[in-house]
Amino acid sequence: MHDGDLIELDITGIAHGGVFVGRHEGRVVFVPDTLPGERIRARLTDTRKKAFWRADAVEVIQAAPERRPHVWDAAAIDVDPAERVGGAEFGHIRLSHQRALKERVIREAVERVGRLELPVDMRPAGGADAGESADGTGWRTRVSLHVDADGRVGAYAARSHHVVETPDLPLATEAIARAAAHARAGAQPGRIDLVEPADGRVRVLPRPEGSRPSGAPEVVEERVGERVFRVDAGGFWQVHRLAARTLTSLVSTELTASTGGLDPEATHLDLYGGVGLFAATLGELGGNGTRVISVESDPRATEHAGENLAEWVGARAETARVDRFVGRLAADASARERERLARGVVLLDPPRAGAGSQVVEAIAALSPTAVVYVACDPVALARDLATFAGLGYRVHDGIRGVDLFPNSHHVEAVAVLRR
Repeated sequence: MHDGDLIELDITGIAHGGVFVGRHEGRVVFVPDTLPGERIRARLTDTRKKAFWRADAVEVIQAAPERRPHVWDAAAIDVDPAERVGGAEFGHIRLSHQRALKERVIREAVERVGRLELPVDMRPAGGADAGESADGTGWRTRVSLHVDADGRVGAYAARSHHVVETPDLPLATEAIARAAAHARAGAQPGRIDLVEPADGRVRVLPRPEGSRPSGAPEVVEERVGERVFRVDAGGFWQVHRLAARTLTSLVSTELTASTGGLDPEATHLDLYGGVGLFAATLGELGGNGTRVISVESDPRATEHAGENLAEWVGARAETARVDRFVGRLAADASARERERLARGVVLLDPPRAGAGSQVVEAIAALSPTAVVYVACDPVALARDLATFAGLGYRVHDGIRGVDLFPNSHHVEAVAVLRR
């Protein structure tokens, strides 16, 4: 068989990354835009490896009962695969089944990569009665559009840098979608970021190729309940309109259930802390005197974290790489500080690659009473949980998956580990 050949496949499984699994004469074939239980016709796109091939689904011969019309016409299976937009890999799957598949991805990653057996449950953003749309659309408050050399503005096609012009953005909020329609005119090659903070006014941030930001970035406010967080308009904040509220509530609930509360005299760490979202959660649990250190490598985010944590006299924000900060702390902390750290909680929210063994080992060397891991990648989470397990930290009461990215393959998860 060669690239471009058509084959028929029965889809039997799901793999990490939004692709599904079939077999052709015993060889694994990874295919997007389908789901387990379907028979499809696929075009081979990469036959170089002996272990597995890749293909594009081009026709559904026998549909699974969980298939529905795609929420984004530009990503539907009747569109040429080279022109299908990315970012909505699960949009053809009934929403409840998307969550079942994401739960399965987390559980299988933990079993296969982490060699651990842990219960996993999935929940929607904000809970069952949070006002989520029935089809999982209208939630993105941050969107990036791409502009190519010919002036086309739109999303990238899946797994490529080919720009596909799209008339609609169904995953975005209504305000973002409206602003995007006007932002396309006269756009220069590069990127356009659209941001809708708590005030509801969309900021349009052009990012032309080769340009450098000039002047101070605009600072906007985001709200979680009654609490206000300052953040650069182009800085990191969760993209789902309910994400920050959902995650902080979940962290608070799970940590309280696991530890019975937070010791305000202990020293707590918020690693990869951004603008201090989770440090504030720890502060609210411990009270006004809570000692919490937010660690973040981005100086602008750290500056905002210092402002956002000002009400806690024991809080501070440090600009540092997490691996270096935790390593120095493990090596240089005084006996008194070690005792405080051992009574404290370490919360980490690493990037998609995970924390890695060096950071995990340094955290374990501090011997905190509990570790809260907020993950955006199931495989990285599984790898780090296995490292923690080897160092004496085990997950308390399972993994909580949260569907903060409906109609895509992405999923967030929270786990509390105890010594």
